[in-house]
Amino acid sequence: MAFDYTPSLRTVKEKLALGENLLKILREFKLHHNFIEKELQMPDYSMNPEGEKFALPSQEQYANELKRVESLVDAARKEGKEIVVVMGVGFVGAVMAAIVADTVDKKTGKPSKFVIGCQRPSTRSYWKIPMLNEGRSPVKAEDPEVDPMIKRCVLEKKTLIATYNSDCLKLADCVVVDVQCDYSKQELGNMRTGVVEMGALEATMKTIAERVQAHCLTLIETTVAPGTTEFIAWPIMKKAFAARGIKTEPLLAHSFERVMPGRHYVSSIRDFWRVCSGCNEEARNRVEKFLHEVLNTKDFPLTVMDRPIESETTKIVENSFRATTLAFLDEWSIFAERNGVDLIKVINAIRMRPTHNNMIFPGPGIGGYCLPKDGGLGYWAYKHILGFEDDIFKMTTTAIDVNDTRGLHVAELTRDALRNMGKMIAGAKVLLCGASYRQDVGDTRYSGSEIVVRKLTEMGAEMQVHDPYVEHWYELEQQDVYPAPGHSWARFFRNQEDLINIRVQRELPAAIKGVAALILAVPHKQYMDLDPKKIVEWAGGPIAIIDCFGILEDEKIRAYFGLGCEVKGLGRGHIQRIKENVRKGSR
Repeated sequence: MAFDYTPSLRTVKEKLALGENLLKILREFKLHHNFIEKELQMPDYSMNPEGEKFALPSQEQYANELKRVESLVDAARKEGKEIVVVMGVGFVGAVMAAIVADTVDKKTGKPSKFVIGCQRPSTRSYWKIPMLNEGRSPVKAEDPEVDPMIKRCVLEKKTLIATYNSDCLKLADCVVVDVQCDYSKQELGNMRTGVVEMGALEATMKTIAERVQAHCLTLIETTVAPGTTEFIAWPIMKKAFAARGIKTEPLLAHSFERVMPGRHYVSSIRDFWRVCSGCNEEARNRVEKFLHEVLNTKDFPLTVMDRPIESETTKIVENSFRATTLAFLDEWSIFAERNGVDLIKVINAIRMRPTHNNMIFPGPGIGGYCLPKDGGLGYWAYKHILGFEDDIFKMTTTAIDVNDTRGLHVAELTRDALRNMGKMIAGAKVLLCGASYRQDVGDTRYSGSEIVVRKLTEMGAEMQVHDPYVEHWYELEQQDVYPAPGHSWARFFRNQEDLINIRVQRELPAAIKGVAALILAVPHKQYMDLDPKKIVEWAGGPIAIIDCFGILEDEKIRAYFGLGCEVKGLGRGHIQRIKENVRKGSR
């Protein structure tokens, strides 16, 4: 008997399907295995910027931690103190917690608040809790008031503690929310494709609503998309209250911070004008009372709005206005460079007029946490919270795109300056002076200097960095996870891998040795009066100088040209005229 071993089409399809299923199972197994392996490799500690390791708490420790907090709260209540929980002890929350903890009763002069800083125990952030409990600030600040105030409140007045157990919310009379609400950009120079990351804030509001007592005031201090307080946070709280059988409306309010890094960090919170509003009359009255007690509203009066969306919009418009006026000068900067005009002199002439005396040259980008993103919160909210489909935003969105990409032109100027000296940017050793986003502070968040470094690195330059205020440039050193995994500007450029090895140098003579180009990116006071002869001596010969902030006076520019250097600057079109005059005089 003959057998036909030729498989039927159905059999082939069945075997192919079986094979595909097996491959799918194997792929899923591999992904699951990798996930488990990665989880097993997660450290059981949290490490602060100085490298100190703090063991993460186990689940067994939560109950005892709550007992510790309850005992301290009971003692504080017997002394008549109001219990305030600050959710998030980062850049704003840590100092806000200390300011509230430092509050005294205006009649008795005795401490009137007991503050609990609450931070989730993640590997990235838990270290802030033990540091605060030791009386050490978890934020680095140039303000000499920060460290002593936190130490005083924790160790002497004993009005400030920190915990990882969110059940402390059950003990609160007031909760201040300082959880980040970021705007994540998907493309460089096209903020319209970005999204607001609401997850952390929504989760925090849910945690609060499931724990606080009915009488507790919740104050959102975070800068949020307009409509967030009334149309996202309040419904979350109402739903949780209903599930708990609480009949009264949640007491929810909004009052944004106006924190400025630098030597007046504390004053920018305590001694500065505030805007606030509540979701109902009782919340509005409560937030007014609270802010009058903890802030200097006598000298800096409180502005009370009718609705939280007005308070939220105030912050967004305020920062969008600033970002737009800075972006406005970008096109005039290019105009000046191409037409022999010194825009710095133009701005100084305009500033003589009192109504225009706050005009600021934008440098290589505006940076900071707020200005690069806040307009995006408004743009996103208009569509995704408030439900409008038309496109009304033109200037706000364009301003953010202009500011985000301004640093790219610095890379072009550096390339052109080296080319004029017969050198190529690829392989050139370039020193950037100034990693922070503004003068005389160590804050590198969204600094325009980062875009300069990344673009020049993409072009093949060997970058070095100097900054007298910055110890670690985490946006580079930890770019795989900072500011969050997948959020680094590195994703918009090629050839970025080695930037994790960059270390900010503190000694300028050593940093400048052997460089082909020097970029003066930030007007730190240490850079304002550098001697051209010393710079060339330290470098070992003539180099390219790029001035991003009108740092160089004409006399210094002439001196650099006289020493054989090449000079270029943002908005400084008159440099070519100085160069020609120097060369004519040397003939």
